[in-house]
Amino acid sequence: MSRRCELTAKGPQVGHKVSHSNIKTKRRFLPNLCNVTFQSDALGRNIRLRVSTNALKSVDHNGGLDAYLLKARADALSPRALELKRQIEKKVGAAEPEKKAS
Repeated sequence: MSRRCELTAKGPQVGHKVSHSNIKTKRRFLPNLCNVTFQSDALGRNIRLRVSTNALKSVDHNGGLDAYLLKARADALSPRALELKRQIEKKVGAAEPEKKAS
C-alpha cells in the first residue's frame, strides 16, 4: 500500500533530523493518511479511499466528494479516483438533460 493520498497526491517528503549538536541525518516526513468512507450522491453508494486529513478537510469545504472530484484536476488524482470522477461526470451529465426537458 503506497503512502500517497488518493485525492491530492500528497506523498512522503525527505528532510533532515537535526540533533542538539546540529548533526543532520536523513528522515522521511510521512503524510497523515486515514481510511475514510465517503458517500457519493451521484453514484448512490459509499466509496472507501485512503486520503490525507488535509484532503478530508478540502472535501468537506467543497460540499462533498462529488463536488470535490468534479473540481479536481485529473493529474492530481489517483487512477481509482480518476475513474470515480469519470463515473460521476457521466451520471451528472446524463441527469442534466432530464432537468432541462422538464
